[in-house]
Amino acid sequence: MPRLPNPLALIETQRGHLFVWVPVFFAVGIVLYFNMPREPFVFECIWLICSGVVCSLLSLKFGELLSPVFCAFSLVIAGFFAAVLQANWVAAPVLDFRYYGPVEGRIVRIDRSHSNRTRYTLDQVVLARVAPDDTPERVRISVHGAQITPMRVPGQNVLLTAHLSPPPRPAEPGGFDFRRFAWFQQLGAVGYTRTPVMLLEPEHQDSPAAWLRSTRYGLSQTVQSWMPGGNGAFATAITTGDRSAIPSEILEDLRATNLAHLLAISGLHMGLLTGFVFGALRFLLAAIPLTALYLPIKKIAAVGALMAATIYLFLSGGNVATQRAFIMVAVMLIAICLDRRAITLQAVAVAALIVLVLQPNSLVSPGFQMSFSATIALVSVFGALRNWDWFGLPKIVKPMGAVVLSSAVAGIATAPVAAAHFNQFSQFGLIANILSVPIMGAIVMPAAVITFLLAPFGLSLIGVFFMELGIDWILWVAQTIAALDGSVRYVVTPQQWALPLFAIGGLFIALWQGKGRWVGAPILMCSAILWVQTQRPVLLISDTADLIGVLRENGRVLNKERGQGFVARSWLENDGVEPIQAVAFDPELDERLIIFDVGSTSITHVRSETDVADTCRVGIWIYAYRGVEMDGDCLQITPETLDRSGSLAFFETENGLTEVSSTEMSGNRLWSPFPHHQ
Repeated sequence: MPRLPNPLALIETQRGHLFVWVPVFFAVGIVLYFNMPREPFVFECIWLICSGVVCSLLSLKFGELLSPVFCAFSLVIAGFFAAVLQANWVAAPVLDFRYYGPVEGRIVRIDRSHSNRTRYTLDQVVLARVAPDDTPERVRISVHGAQITPMRVPGQNVLLTAHLSPPPRPAEPGGFDFRRFAWFQQLGAVGYTRTPVMLLEPEHQDSPAAWLRSTRYGLSQTVQSWMPGGNGAFATAITTGDRSAIPSEILEDLRATNLAHLLAISGLHMGLLTGFVFGALRFLLAAIPLTALYLPIKKIAAVGALMAATIYLFLSGGNVATQRAFIMVAVMLIAICLDRRAITLQAVAVAALIVLVLQPNSLVSPGFQMSFSATIALVSVFGALRNWDWFGLPKIVKPMGAVVLSSAVAGIATAPVAAAHFNQFSQFGLIANILSVPIMGAIVMPAAVITFLLAPFGLSLIGVFFMELGIDWILWVAQTIAALDGSVRYVVTPQQWALPLFAIGGLFIALWQGKGRWVGAPILMCSAILWVQTQRPVLLISDTADLIGVLRENGRVLNKERGQGFVARSWLENDGVEPIQAVAFDPELDERLIIFDVGSTSITHVRSETDVADTCRVGIWIYAYRGVEMDGDCLQITPETLDRSGSLAFFETENGLTEVSSTEMSGNRLWSPFPHHQ
């Protein structure tokens, strides 16, 4: 009979490597908070605080075996409370009714919706007949129709007439919860306008924030004047973070080839920028004998690169992804200044912990998960291959091999995360990245730095030429590969615990020292099995009862060819099929009164007031109009009941259809409180 491993010896094998688990256990606490069915009560919080203090004290008292265990419990509790504090700190009013009328506010962000419409995010909001204490901190408004006014810019105070409503509930139970996303963005209402966006007054340049917004807009306009069209829009996105001018066809090509990450100012851009600045400064200082002999040129180059990263952070708008990238780069550059190795798992752990302390909600975002999964995988793999001879390849070939290997490792590490969140997998994404990322690092980003350095001397066109050359290549690669048959494969949304199990398995393999790391392999297999066994609802009902989706042998069919496009797209994406509503439309379901069977259950869908009997038969009756008064033993679903339950999903079981509601899945949270009348 095999002997069980000695726990003390097991801990001893991890000596010197335990710190990398600190952000992991901190993240566990954040996950526990976001998966609670309700907000924690005050007495529960007090009990947890006391438990955390006790665990911290016990970790100081007990020996080497139990101290890490008590520390782990303390970190879990700390992560939980970090999420609680942030969720309450960002609390802001949320509109609880549909509003139509004048909206006044200051533009703080411009982007584009999924349908390629311009969207304005406003703060300092004023709504007619709404008290200031009930007015949302921010609102987001899509512009519909042709505008007779010029494009507005961040910082301007505007006036428009808009339709506003509360942030929508999930399209289906367990789906993406936009209300949670909006809560942490302090978005209290979303909507649209068909009227001109009128300028009230430009922003006064009497504050650093106003000056920065004006500078960013000026840079965006300058870059687009240097490079008009799609190239200029791409260049603007990677320099100032302004993606509002990118044509929808370019965006779709980049998404289909897994190159959309080149637009988001994240770790890749920060790494390329600071790497170029660090290398250039170090080379220049080394070329001067006096500085090379008497000054710590490596540390000076690191400080210069950190300054460049700071400038880039502010000029790019400083969104969450950019802040996360800046923290990661800053930790590594500071490590150089302290004579430490810059790229280690410990440095990545420090960066992750800082991000999670400052922004606990970022843990549940795909950006955080993809960034750190790629970084951890790359650091682990290249650390293991540090002394590898690369099969004796010539030195000139090794950089090419490193590019291919890094693209493959990052792609494998992020593919499950991207598939889980975006329901698609780019079949040729590895090829596209191998062909594009080196050009981004060797030509585009260095040319961008040179362009802005030479601009004051009127020599910017030198850098612009090379920058446009690189962007041309990247967009050509995206367009060519996206046009290939089967370039995109759609993936079903996994079960709730499939992605967490993937993270646990991957972290064990990357962080655990010794042969015990391969415990992560069966955990990864369990994750894959759960994913494959995902069961999709046989019947979906939108929160208006107007759209229904029935799962048949050849896929899901919908009762509407147009309308509620976002909901329809979400359902089809989660099914793992191409999200085209017109293709999924079934004319037989597009009737004022239809009766069909799902399994052994009869479903009746009534979309308008017709001559229906006063008593309903057994089964499920769905009414798409209000004021229904019916007797009978059937399950009646009306707009009034959906106001309380949200969208509904029905799963096929041995006992018939089992109902799951959006309200039940979301829980009673700050961002999704139960209806008062429930």
